Amino acid sequence: MKNKKTQKLSISTRAVHGKRLYAYTGPVALPIYQTSTYRFENSKLAIRYAEGDESVYVYTRYHNPTVNEVETKIAFMQDGEAAALFSSGMAAISTAILSLCKSGDEIVSIPSLYGGTYRFFRDTLPNYDINVKYVEVNSLDDLKYLITPKTKILYIETPTNPTLDIVDIAKLVKLTRDAEKEFKSKITIIIDNTFATIINQQPFEFGVDLIIESITKYLGGHSDLVGGVAIGNKLLIKKVKTLAKHLGGCADPFAAFLLDRSLKTFELRVKRQTENAFVLAKVLSKHKKVNRVIYPGLVTHPKHRLAKKQMTGFGAMVTIEVKGGAKGAVKVCDNLKVAINAMSLGGTETLVSIPVYSSHVNMSGEELARHGVTPGMIRISVGVEGIDDLVNDFNQALDKN
Repeated sequence: MKNKKTQKLSISTRAVHGKRLYAYTGPVALPIYQTSTYRFENSKLAIRYAEGDESVYVYTRYHNPTVNEVETKIAFMQDGEAAALFSSGMAAISTAILSLCKSGDEIVSIPSLYGGTYRFFRDTLPNYDINVKYVEVNSLDDLKYLITPKTKILYIETPTNPTLDIVDIAKLVKLTRDAEKEFKSKITIIIDNTFATIINQQPFEFGVDLIIESITKYLGGHSDLVGGVAIGNKLLIKKVKTLAKHLGGCADPFAAFLLDRSLKTFELRVKRQTENAFVLAKVLSKHKKVNRVIYPGLVTHPKHRLAKKQMTGFGAMVTIEVKGGAKGAVKVCDNLKVAINAMSLGGTETLVSIPVYSSHVNMSGEELARHGVTPGMIRISVGVEGIDDLVNDFNQALDKN
């Protein structure tokens, strides 16, 4: 995945300019090709398309100049060969999974997942006779027994949502590749890198095959667009895009334009958010109304050393467990003045949500326990506000609990 020429440029430079690092005549801002279809000068173009020429623009569900430009930029930013934009993060996840699995195949994952992904695995994939097995994050050696010749995908996210557990990517990749050799089969390793982003974690360096991110979150960063992206090698992305034409979860040109605008401040935003999160986590860990603070940057985090080893920053997500269970969590969230009670993350504004009422709703007590989610948990997506304002806001809200 790595390109030596690419590594000479910072992520910020790639995010601003993409590959257009040369003199040319054209607009500074990316044009929005807000069209559903394209004119042919003559039918030769239609014939070329029919014969397999993918450079011919036909229909925006298949491809669009604005969308393609942003796909190229994101792939360049993340050291991937190609990328596919989608109308949502779940569209990216479901399309990627279904492009790689058929009836009778198996997936191995971890139980600590974003609720939408877990419910897709639990409620939808069985309808296609695709079985999902789970390996505990602290027992990765069990992969030796879970992976079989039917296994087509190894799917993880790290840090996990919302428990911020850390998965040892290098170990997981090695165990999976060893199993590939044993069974003489290909297993695609997929990581949801939404929480960390490329700023704080570079999965391709560990041998991951496919990165998925919700662009609704940090890549978009302004709480005004919904989308997802899959990044990998050209062959893999072509496979994903082929199915995307049938499932229809294509990205809208205007959403792609908004994303391009957001990418120009991507590194600035995420670095400020990460700095704020570290400070807030340290402060909240000393508050008497907080039972536990989960943040990979704290030495009290059980996987702090691993996070320090495989991440370049600890991210902008902080999870706290407050006294009083779910009622206590509700009271704290309802008393915040600066932070916003909303079900998302990654925006410039600080957002809070209660997992049992949001990302992990409609799960049994047993499932919540396996995910490590407790009623008193509050997930905090730290924004770019003044850190003193955030500290004072959380302190006053906690004091009222």
